[in-house]
Amino acid sequence: MNHTHGPAYGGGAPLPQAPAWSVLDEYLWHSCEILADLRADRLDQRPLVATRARLEPGERALAVGPAHRLSWRPLGDGSYQHNSTFAIGGPAFVIGALAASAIGNANRRRNAELAARPRWLLDGTGEITVTDRHVFFGHPQCPLHLSWDGLESVELAGPDLFEAGFHDIYGGGYTTVQLQTPWASLMFVCAALTSFPAHPRLLTGGWLPPGFEQRCAQAGRPFRPAAGLSTGPAGPAPHPPYAPPPHTPPPHAPPYTPPPAAQPQAAPATPPPPRGAPDVHRDVDLGKDTPPGRAG
Repeated sequence: MNHTHGPAYGGGAPLPQAPAWSVLDEYLWHSCEILADLRADRLDQRPLVATRARLEPGERALAVGPAHRLSWRPLGDGSYQHNSTFAIGGPAFVIGALAASAIGNANRRRNAELAARPRWLLDGTGEITVTDRHVFFGHPQCPLHLSWDGLESVELAGPDLFEAGFHDIYGGGYTTVQLQTPWASLMFVCAALTSFPAHPRLLTGGWLPPGFEQRCAQAGRPFRPAAGLSTGPAGPAPHPPYAPPPHTPPPHAPPYTPPPAAQPQAAPATPPPPRGAPDVHRDVDLGKDTPPGRAG
């Protein structure tokens, strides 16, 4: 991260600077522009987006770009080949052969258990077309066609990661897929507006990074918020440069005046009580602190 240093007065500590405008920021800014026109019913004023995807009558392509398709699945089914060893020879040879066979079987079993655990795996890389109704993922082996109104769940799992759950109409049961693409935020908002209008990330503006509007202003990109869409909390205010407090001379102290000299005191006229006599003031005032018994 780049830093800038404060004034030399007092040895100012380095202050962090905002990160540079990135390619993903550019995609996100264009997504906000598209959503602003979508919410204002001005898509007909935008230039047409060329796509190979088949569109329904009245459907409008919003964006086209690269994407990776990932699915939640295991690499294997947990099975492995168990080898049995029969060794003939001296005791040392037999023990070594059996130990090597046992180690090999343990390694194959462990690898099979790991392969049986589901994880996000890459299915293929292709091109997506995002429309106001669907998203199309073009691939010869694993194509994908998702309708915004046919999804069971939707999430923005990362700045460039769109995740959706649906029931496979071809008998595959409930399926969860991810599309990694710089158009992930655009896809999430389109799906949420259609089928999940109360999604927390949509209501709170969590589909945008904090302070994105200010970053757009700093980069010279005018930000157009879409009607009815929250843009999230504002980013932290920029750190003001350090300014030393003004030097104020101390007020003049008044002239020193010595205290008056102590006057001699006359000795008390009442003699002290005789040795061994009881202290009547303690007996009367502080008798509760005196242990029971005879004083003196």
